[in-house]
Parts: sequence; C-alpha cells; structure tokens
Amino acid sequence: MTVNGKTHAPRRRRSRARRRALQALYQWQLTDLDSAEIERQFFEEHNMTQVDLDYFTELLHAIPARLASLDGLIEPTLDRPLAMIDPIEKAILRMGVYELTQRLDIPYRVIVNEAVDLAKLFGAEQSHRYINGVLDRIGHGNPLRAAEIRRPRAGEH
Repeated sequence: MTVNGKTHAPRRRRSRARRRALQALYQWQLTDLDSAEIERQFFEEHNMTQVDLDYFTELLHAIPARLASLDGLIEPTLDRPLAMIDPIEKAILRMGVYELTQRLDIPYRVIVNEAVDLAKLFGAEQSHRYINGVLDRIGHGNPLRAAEIRRPRAGEH
C-alpha cells in the first residue's frame, strides 16, 4: 500500500509481528515451553510470510528475558495484582511496556494504538480501555518519553 509516495508494508509487517508475538507470549505464559521452542513451532505451524520476523523474534525472546523489570513497571499502575490480570492482557501490557522502554524508535502513540488494537481483537470486551489507561500511565511516567508525549499531535495547538 502506498500513501503519498510512502510504502506502508513495513508497518503492516510489524503489526503482524506483534500479533504473532502476542500469540506466542500467551503460549509461553501458559506452558513450560521456552521461547526457542515456541518460536520453532510458530515458524513450522503458522504463515509467517507477511511478518517482520526479526521483530517477532525480538519480542518473543526479549520480553521473557526482561520479565521482572517489565512487571515491576506494570504492577504499580494496576488496580489489582498482576497475577489477577487476564493472560492476554498481561501479554499485551508486557509487549507495550517493552516497546515503551526499549524501542524509543517507535512512537509512543503507535505503541499504545497497536496495544489497544490487539486488546480489541483478542481481549475481553472492555480490555482495550484498561490497556490504554495502564500504558498511558506508564508512558507518562517514563522520562525517556516525556518530550514526545508533551509534543502536540498534528493539528493540535
């Protein structure tokens, strides 16, 4: 797809990577399988041709590796213990917080919008609102994102 001379295929590939990574992280949370085994299964059993494979792999391996620090950022923003959060929502939050803290090349609003879209697709009926609120609180509390968040959107003054 081309808009104003720019191709949007890389964005779609990254969105697909997030979707597959969410499914893989969900499986990781519910099983005793390690990330490498889940990755192997995904490459064998799923159509990964339109997926940003490097990004899928990064999310699948980096999030479990940083689990304690990610959960440490998430827990203070929740209205209940992290253990009580639905596994899909937990995986979305972990992915969003990973991106907010580790992928400063991805705009804050893109991260939140992608997480909300995943929650609408895979989560409970109103989980997208909860995801949005938690990631917004974490994003606003992240000094690395402060200038970006304060900057007005196009058309805002």
